[in-house]
Amino acid sequence: MNIASFNRREWLQAAAAFGAAGLGATASRAAPSQQRQDLSGVTLRVGTYKGLWRPLLTASGQADTPYKIDWRELNNGVLHIEAINGDALDLGSGSEIPAVFAARQKAHVRFVAVTHEDLNNQATLARTDAPIKSIADFKGKRIGYVRATTSHYYLAKQLAEVGLSFNDITPVSLTPADGLSAFARGDLDAWAIYGYNGQLARTQYGARTIKTGVGYLSGNFPIYANPRTLDDAPRRAAIADLLQRLQRSFAWINSNYLAYARAQSAETRVPVGDIVELFNGRSGDYSLAAIDDSVIRSHQDVADTFQKLGVLDGPANVRPLWDRSFETLLRAHGA
Repeated sequence: MNIASFNRREWLQAAAAFGAAGLGATASRAAPSQQRQDLSGVTLRVGTYKGLWRPLLTASGQADTPYKIDWRELNNGVLHIEAINGDALDLGSGSEIPAVFAARQKAHVRFVAVTHEDLNNQATLARTDAPIKSIADFKGKRIGYVRATTSHYYLAKQLAEVGLSFNDITPVSLTPADGLSAFARGDLDAWAIYGYNGQLARTQYGARTIKTGVGYLSGNFPIYANPRTLDDAPRRAAIADLLQRLQRSFAWINSNYLAYARAQSAETRVPVGDIVELFNGRSGDYSLAAIDDSVIRSHQDVADTFQKLGVLDGPANVRPLWDRSFETLLRAHGA
C-alpha cells in the first residue's frame, strides 16, 4: 500500500496537534445499540496481548463498557485458541496460522472478524555481526522463529523463494521472549519475529532487517470467538458491542498514534519513540473489518501451504470456522 510517509519530527508534531482533540471526539461518540440492553450481569473473558486491546480501548475512550471484561494476557494465538476450545475464554485474536491448526483439529472456535495491522513489524532480522545480506545467506545458519505462527509461515515462504527450506538451515523454535534472549547472546544468526520483541532487537542489539512480512502475509488477523458464547444471547450482544468498540479504536489509531504509543509503552516498557518509529514505517493503516470471501480464500491458502510444508498432518478446511453473522453490523459501522 502507498502510505504517506512522515519523519519522526513531523509525526510527533502532528500527533501532538490533534491527539487530544481526536481522543475527546472518540470518547463522546454515541455508544452502540447494545448498550440499551442490560448487560451489567455479563462478564466477557477476553484474551489480550501486552500493549494491544486493553490499553487501546482505554486510550481511545472506548473502555467504559456496560459489561465487565476479565482480561487474560496470552501472548500467542495458539494459547488464545486453546483457551477458547477449553471454554476458558470468550474472545481472542491472533494470526491465520493458529487458526489453520484449529481448523485441522476441528476445534470449538469461530472466526468473526479480521484486523489489519502492520506487516513491516513482522520481520526477518540478522545480527549486526552476522555475514548475512539476504535470505540466500541463511544456508547453514541458526535461524530463530516461533513455531505455528506468522514467523514460521513467512520464513518458510522466504526460504522457498531462494530455493532453500528448513532442511538447509538450523531452525530454532523459541518463544518471542526466549528468542530475544538468544538473539542478544549471539545464539542465533537471524530471527523471524513479530511485535515489540523485534523492535527491541533492532534498537538494543542492532538487528538488521533482511525482509518483512509484506508480500508474504495477507495482513488478515482473525478475531477468535467461543461458539458457546455466541449461542448465549447476552454474551453475544456484549461481543457485538466490543467488536464495534474495537473497530472504532482501530480507526482512531491512525490519527492518534502518539496517545496509543504512550499507552503501549506504559504496559510494555518499550520506549514511546521506538513505538512511534514502528508506526512511521507501517505497511498500511490499522482497521477492523468484516469477513468477505477473499479473507477465507487467503486463509485456505495458508492452510494448504502448511500442509505442503508437512507441518499439518493432513488437509484443513477453514471455511466452516468462519462466522459471518457480524458482517452487516461491522460493515455499517466501518463505513
